Amino acid sequence: MSDNMVSPRSILKYFLAVAQEEGVGAKVRRSIGTYQIRNFTPFLMLDHFNVSPPAGFPDHPHHGQETITYMLTGRFAHEDFTGSRGVLNSGDLQFMTAGKGIVHSEIPIGCDDGTPATGMQLWVDLPKKLKNCDPRYRDLRKDEIPIVKPNDKVTVKVISGKSYGKESLKELAYTPVHYYDYEVAPGGEFTQEFPKDFNVFLYVLKGGLEINGEKIEQYNAVFFNTDGDSVQGKVPQDAKESTQFVVVGGQKLEQPIVQHGPFVETSREKIYEVFMNYQAGANGFENAPGFKSSISDGVNEKDLIDGDLAPIKGKKIPNHDEL
Repeated sequence: MSDNMVSPRSILKYFLAVAQEEGVGAKVRRSIGTYQIRNFTPFLMLDHFNVSPPAGFPDHPHHGQETITYMLTGRFAHEDFTGSRGVLNSGDLQFMTAGKGIVHSEIPIGCDDGTPATGMQLWVDLPKKLKNCDPRYRDLRKDEIPIVKPNDKVTVKVISGKSYGKESLKELAYTPVHYYDYEVAPGGEFTQEFPKDFNVFLYVLKGGLEINGEKIEQYNAVFFNTDGDSVQGKVPQDAKESTQFVVVGGQKLEQPIVQHGPFVETSREKIYEVFMNYQAGANGFENAPGFKSSISDGVNEKDLIDGDLAPIKGKKIPNHDEL
């Protein structure tokens, strides 16, 4: 289907994601998950984070959702109560399915040059039938992500989905999500197609662009109606720099969303059951009581071997890609 045969989606709303404190000393710009837009099925939360040691996101639980973490700069260590652990480097992603239950820690690795860990974390709802599936991971490395350049002004990292004829790796998450990282130079235009049953949003990381006649500036999130086949936009010819943004779509789930912090279910009764399971260490949270990750107090270069977390003495703990 050529660009002139697809219709652009209209804008539902857009707004500035305001910086706020989160975790332990971390700063995030949250768009989805605020009073502006509580959820946008299947999306539950979107944080653009900036974290430097000793700040981080120490041991905390999840249930009934998936998280997609995209590292833009710096490195993050991850460890959970299943024994899974590893390191995300700049340009890497982690697709984590919490399923019936997980307790994990996400901590930036202290670098000698003081580089902060920045990136995007997206929470995605799971279909009702998969709320109690087993946890799983897929670490998507930077060199596994296809890059397409339809012209000299547009570059797309095809994290998940298909863009300008280039397809990503498959089966990254249970809930269908298409995820693209665009860089568009001044004077450049883009068209990204999406299925009609997908909700779609865009977030500007750097620079600004124009969509349907609206000027969208840095740190703004844009949400689209489902009245077209694509998202289209351009960077003005007189712009001072290239614009970087992510545009993400997900298949809408026709189910209730009942969320309490990191627990997501389809009814209040089920949320109550999850809390009881977490407190009792049952039905997916058996390893939660007494769990403390080895990275919760911080991670530095000396804790790494060949760029990954050093083994815990006396334990054989698999990294994500070995699971």
